[in-house]
Amino acid sequence: MHEFATLHLSNGMKIDISAFLSIIVTCVIVFVLARLAVRNLSVTNPSKMQNFMEWIVEFVHNTVASTMPLQRAKHFVGLGTTLILFIFIANLLGLPFGVLTEHEKPLTLFGQTVVSQEMIDAAHDHAKEGDGGHHGMVLAWWKSPTADVSVTFGLAIIVFVLIHVLGLRLNTKHYLKHYFEPYWFFLPLNLIKELSKPLTLGLRLYANIFAGEVLISTILMAGFWGIPMLAAWQGFSIFVGAIQAFLFTVLTMVYISQATVHHDDEAHEH
Repeated sequence: MHEFATLHLSNGMKIDISAFLSIIVTCVIVFVLARLAVRNLSVTNPSKMQNFMEWIVEFVHNTVASTMPLQRAKHFVGLGTTLILFIFIANLLGLPFGVLTEHEKPLTLFGQTVVSQEMIDAAHDHAKEGDGGHHGMVLAWWKSPTADVSVTFGLAIIVFVLIHVLGLRLNTKHYLKHYFEPYWFFLPLNLIKELSKPLTLGLRLYANIFAGEVLISTILMAGFWGIPMLAAWQGFSIFVGAIQAFLFTVLTMVYISQATVHHDDEAHEH
């Protein structure tokens, strides 16, 4: 078994290097895709990349419009497109390959500890007990960023803050009133309901992607005989990654709609 490369800062904080690197790569890929899609815009002869991006935007627009009035939905298409692209690409980054290194001596980066002597001694003890054939500390430098709980909950918290800021700005009276509905003593239950939203968003995404990567690591232990199973599971993981990106995005839009749209306003717009 291996551990993910982590910087152990002197103040007690830890930075997961593998998650940090994969987040940067995800951002770069999303940015490059967006730039390629708008590089040579054409109405009469659109490029394949332009057609692909237009399909994604239309899909997101229809998804957002299914959760809120059409006039309001157009303001959140950009957010929805960014979320679904970022999460989908992040979900897939851990599938193609893994980067492992073995260390028998302490390792530092930027003056901070990555592998300590205590970690190496612990790895030696596991090796003696028959837990793998490695004699040093094995580090993994690559994974899907959404296989890290801090990343998924970071996304969920950003969405959580955005929901309530939009609710206070666009639907102040009815947004505050809904905490006391149907009766004032339902306030604690309504607060618990609101707090559960980021928990379910972050946990659902993390659990599905992390479980998939754990299964891939387990299959790899089978060596040559695990290759057919690995190919099948990676294909299924692409489907799971797409579903999880869609669910995170559509739930975000549902929560925004609940916070910003009042039923009377919705009926009026229709």
